[in-house]
Amino acid sequence: MAHSERNAVINPRSVVSLISRLRNARGQADPYPIIKEIREMGEVVPAPWGAQLFTSYELCDKVLRDHKSWRALDDQWRTRRADGRWGAPSATELSTVLQGLNPPEHTRARRSVGNIFDRRTLEKLRTPIAATVEELLDNLEERIREEGEADFSVLVSEELTIAAMGHWLGIPRADYALVRSLSHAHIYAQELLPTPSQLATANVGMLGMREYFTNLVKDRRENPGDDVISGWIRTWDELEPDRESADHHVYLLVMFIVGAALETTSTLLSNLVWTLDQHPDQRAWLLENPHEVPRAVEEVLRFDPPVHVTTRAAARDTVVAGVPIARDEIVHTLIASANRDPDRNTDPDTFDIRREGGHLSHLAFGGGIHYCIGAGMARMEAQLLLSAVIRRFPTLRVSAQPQWEPRVAFRHYTALPVTTG
Repeated sequence: MAHSERNAVINPRSVVSLISRLRNARGQADPYPIIKEIREMGEVVPAPWGAQLFTSYELCDKVLRDHKSWRALDDQWRTRRADGRWGAPSATELSTVLQGLNPPEHTRARRSVGNIFDRRTLEKLRTPIAATVEELLDNLEERIREEGEADFSVLVSEELTIAAMGHWLGIPRADYALVRSLSHAHIYAQELLPTPSQLATANVGMLGMREYFTNLVKDRRENPGDDVISGWIRTWDELEPDRESADHHVYLLVMFIVGAALETTSTLLSNLVWTLDQHPDQRAWLLENPHEVPRAVEEVLRFDPPVHVTTRAAARDTVVAGVPIARDEIVHTLIASANRDPDRNTDPDTFDIRREGGHLSHLAFGGGIHYCIGAGMARMEAQLLLSAVIRRFPTLRVSAQPQWEPRVAFRHYTALPVTTG
């Protein structure tokens, strides 16, 4: 049966039921049977909130790469669609950061930061991040020795991510917990179907992020130095004659980059431990072949990416897989579905570190002009951490069922208990 024929008989309300199942404890523990149900409905699946779900690798990849046909939800789009969901202050704020911009605004903002994680920068960060990894694993080892188990997500994944960002940007260590909590609140604005209480939480998080990072930029303006934020201030002073406007652009960059890292990399780090724990044969092979850590990281990114859903809007009236899509209509690219598309990856539900070439394709970092700006940093943190874990904790195992925040778009662990022996 053709995709268009399948889509024609779908009851859109069944999609709501599936999304609800993704939020409950069972769906959080293993969302992929539910995601597979959605993918088997077709490449384009209608949803009753006036959107389409794109499930195949081919379509998701095309949407992410073709910024002329599929646009980020910028402030112009939100003005036309200013309803409660998309008009919330937290959601509106996201339309002004890098991921919410379209050319030419996106081009200008992206060029202002350059290649922020080039090889030279990553090499400079490698030593302090590696030292932080060892320090955090010392803490993990001590907690396991004292209490028999420890929370890997809280003690390692969350701390490493904010420490890496904090070191790079010069965020005071005393502020790490505050920044992390504000970011976790703000991210609800990007949920697939946020509840009113989640949007309220997101609005509070947004206001806190704005206050904190506006003050951080103000401090660098008054006390400039040879640091990243001071450099961005100098760049935007050349682009914007008005200093208030320049500082606002710098605030948006810092807020976005920090928030994006905290809501993705920490999940990736915990996914490394959880996924290998669930596949002991692969874990045993990696212990014997530690030089293959980079391949293991890529397969974890494919197998269970931190971001399961991203959203775009149609730039013009079009037809996709026989389904009419109007200008400004929302499309959700199901990254988690695309990464396990059997038309793209052989035996996609099998975790296999030794996948070769074309047998390993993933969209975990997006694509096109909005490809993750911090992908190099995330990969380096993951590789450094996984290398240290298999070296120092060859018998590490998950000691109890992990717990997740009830999210659909951005996955997030609230607990990952581990032990040794």
